Amino acid sequence: MTAVGFALSSELHGPDELIAQARPAEAAGFDFVALSDHFHPWLPEQGESPFAWTVLGGVAEATDEIDVGTGVTCPIQRYHPAILAQATATAADRLGERFCFGVGAGERLNEHVVGDYWPPATVRHEMLDEAVRVIRALCRGEESTHHGTHYTVENARLFTLPDDPPPVYVSAYGPKAARLAADIGDGFYTVGPRETTLQRFHDEGGEGPAYTQLTISYAETEAVADAYERWPNTALPGDLASELATPVHFRQASEAVEKDDIAEGSTVTDPDPTTHVETVEEFADAGFDHVVVHQVGADVDGFFETYADEVLPEIR
Repeated sequence: MTAVGFALSSELHGPDELIAQARPAEAAGFDFVALSDHFHPWLPEQGESPFAWTVLGGVAEATDEIDVGTGVTCPIQRYHPAILAQATATAADRLGERFCFGVGAGERLNEHVVGDYWPPATVRHEMLDEAVRVIRALCRGEESTHHGTHYTVENARLFTLPDDPPPVYVSAYGPKAARLAADIGDGFYTVGPRETTLQRFHDEGGEGPAYTQLTISYAETEAVADAYERWPNTALPGDLASELATPVHFRQASEAVEKDDIAEGSTVTDPDPTTHVETVEEFADAGFDHVVVHQVGADVDGFFETYADEVLPEIR
């Protein structure tokens, strides 16, 4: 069975609204929620960027059974891995098996704010590898002293621990990252129908859940205009998403995006529930057993109603 989740978009919504959205997501029948972890929104107009780990505590309190996780957190610069280990251990202690931890190599948009050099992808992958190993050791309750290539930890031990360390799902968009995900991850995380990347993950020996994110703009009318106004960055090509430094730069780059790019691209703008069912099923057929639905349109209430009544029952 395909697990279908709801993306809590911290770029578009403040903390109270994100916590409030988790309740109808659970009531609608979603299996999990995935919270984005950004310092900046992609575009100034998106308007929000609350601290994810504070919001996560509110979501934990507001829900009863739905799984809760980050989709995804970058542990390489903005967070020292020892601090992030404490955050994940506390979240897992509060949520138990409901907590899942997605990680990735990040974007300059969020990481450069601490003033460090933004390294190339190969170095970021090395940093991610080392950071995950530090986090795992601390979440096992070990007293850790680590003098690595990128991180130093001195006599660190976590005293608030979950019964079991949380699973770590590693984000990948290409073959090298897929190989790393297979090496260090308990599962795979990506955006869009990246069947080739998922296959590389499996070819390299990767096991565990396979997550992907589906971007939609649900609205009875004006769905394309809504997506074009609120989330044009989804149509940016190549490595721009990981290399641009500020929301203003993303706004400038997005000026090259046309409405047709949204309508003809990977964002689902058709309000017909059948289209949504078929798209989720296409992702499942590509090998993904967890699909995160990211509603970038403004009509969140209409989205929940449609998915509860006409989409999720058909998928199951």
